[in-house]
Amino acid sequence: MKNRVVPIAKLVIALVLMTFSSSRVISQTVSVSSPNKKISVALYCQQNKTTGSWHLQVNYANSGKVSEVIPAIGLGLSRSDQDFSSELKFLKAGKAVSVNEQYTDVHGKRSRCSNAANEMVVAFENPSKAKLNLIIRAYNDGIAFRYEFPEKEGKFVMKDELTAYSIPDSTQRWLEKFNTANEGLYSTMNNGHEQTDWGYPALFNTADKSCWYLIHEADVDRSYCGTKLTNYGDKTKYKLTFPDQWNGRGKGESKPTITLPWKSPWRVVVVGNLADIVESTLVNDVSTPSKLTTTDWVKPGKASWNYWSDNHGTKDYKVVCDFADLAASMNWPYTLLDWEWDAMGNGGNLEDAVKYIYSKGLKPLIWYNSGGDHNWVSATPRDRMLTHENRVEEFTKLNKLGIVGVKIDFFESEKQDMIKYYLDILDDAAKFKIMVYFHGCLVPRGWQRTYPNLMTYEGVRGAEWYNNGPEFTPAAPAHNATLPFTRNVIGSMDYTPVTFTNSQYPHITSYGHELALSVVFESGFQHLADRPEGYYALPDAAKTFLKDVPNTWDNTKLLDGYPGQDIIMARQKGDKWYIGGINGENSEKTKTLKFDFLPDNSSYKLTLIADGNHDKDFKVQYMVVNKSSSVDVKLLRRGGFVASLVSEN
Repeated sequence: MKNRVVPIAKLVIALVLMTFSSSRVISQTVSVSSPNKKISVALYCQQNKTTGSWHLQVNYANSGKVSEVIPAIGLGLSRSDQDFSSELKFLKAGKAVSVNEQYTDVHGKRSRCSNAANEMVVAFENPSKAKLNLIIRAYNDGIAFRYEFPEKEGKFVMKDELTAYSIPDSTQRWLEKFNTANEGLYSTMNNGHEQTDWGYPALFNTADKSCWYLIHEADVDRSYCGTKLTNYGDKTKYKLTFPDQWNGRGKGESKPTITLPWKSPWRVVVVGNLADIVESTLVNDVSTPSKLTTTDWVKPGKASWNYWSDNHGTKDYKVVCDFADLAASMNWPYTLLDWEWDAMGNGGNLEDAVKYIYSKGLKPLIWYNSGGDHNWVSATPRDRMLTHENRVEEFTKLNKLGIVGVKIDFFESEKQDMIKYYLDILDDAAKFKIMVYFHGCLVPRGWQRTYPNLMTYEGVRGAEWYNNGPEFTPAAPAHNATLPFTRNVIGSMDYTPVTFTNSQYPHITSYGHELALSVVFESGFQHLADRPEGYYALPDAAKTFLKDVPNTWDNTKLLDGYPGQDIIMARQKGDKWYIGGINGENSEKTKTLKFDFLPDNSSYKLTLIADGNHDKDFKVQYMVVNKSSSVDVKLLRRGGFVASLVSEN
């Protein structure tokens, strides 16, 4: 891995000091441009001279036109001892530097990633001479900034963070109301009239439609809490807000305690066209590099899962065996033992199940309730992950049994104590070479780069909701076509997809739509949720596709789509490409599939599995294509298709 920071000789930086009358608001600008010069972020003062309140402005250049993307991002912190917002004095802007770091992702949308940006550090002081730095970066796919207290000692409560994004009305937005499990639906609106708590990530399209941007945060560590967005008061300002005290049953403090020196998490805005948003790895790029010395034991893969079709399936040894048989027949490497494995009966217990799973050439994953006083859920086993001593004892047992991964559920909070709990689990699991899947949890914050043994998160309204009520049935098609532009941009997402039969409430998506979710959704552990007969009944082409399709990728490309309407994704693994497309709307469509992402002078064998004559039917076609080819694909209402491309060269 290469990591270097060097001075930039020709970075466009404007440091303009001007004196204005009291009626003028801007007195100073520091501007940093991305390496490709398309994105710039500028710093302004809202009072006279060089002291006052400060904000950032984000601009985007597209086809020769520069657009104002976010007119103002308010800045500031309020600490228990003093304020760092309204009377900040500009001291200096440091020398601009280039950040250029290459790294490899063990799993995700792209295997080779680049953390490449132009960075500047701006120094301020408040009236009592206490220092605050603002670290600003401009990337080719967005901007990021963080606060820093450089002083060497002191321990304080952070009373508030005043970061606030000004979003003009007429800006189209896709927002999810915040809940502690992050399992809401996205709503589309073009103003801030609805004032409430919003979760991450938040997607916006400027009024002139020239630019898209996605707001999130990254590299949250033990020194802070997770935040959300709220637009109370001024409906156009989406302010970072600490967790509510009632979260996690009132356990833990909602306001974080910091120890100097200190840096905040990165505040991240992915900027560009829709392809820039979908293909971005910016949330991981800005995050702390891997803490693991070796990752050869981190093995992404697909898993069978019995809970969706039988909520008490792991309690029954015979059901566990059936799902192990399914995984073996489909060439999936894992099967998950969900809740109540500690009460397994009907012919065998946990040890018997593990032996059976290994006899099929598979490895088991296992569920835990995160336990403690922070959730109300009595499902067992619980309380076995709470402390370092608990985890060492349990992970030692799992190593002896040969269980290679854990699913840990019901966190219910993003307070500082819960952030510490998440990271402590990852640290301890890595020491025992155990992979981790968080469920009932926060959305990704870049930890998959820091801890590659973190395989996936839930943090999404997924197929489980077909068990929870009838409202998901009509919402699912458009929801599925929204997630690749929102939640799945920022990290792995275990929606538990690809279900052809019905659970407690029915699907209205086609079989082609469901099959396509195996490509459209990315997850380091991809839990395929249907019952065995749902997969056994598939025609050979669809079954073969599910056996062969990877779930971690070398490259990802958005070919077509719009949030909530439809999406077509192409993903590469080695010299093979896989394409998935879904229709989120209630009308049939014909899409022209182009292959201009293929290399020159190469031909590929295309297997296309699309909607047939009705929702449960497939149409399979085989042909040879190259870079200049195009194929029309019909999608039924709420339909979909998949394709695989194998090089003939």
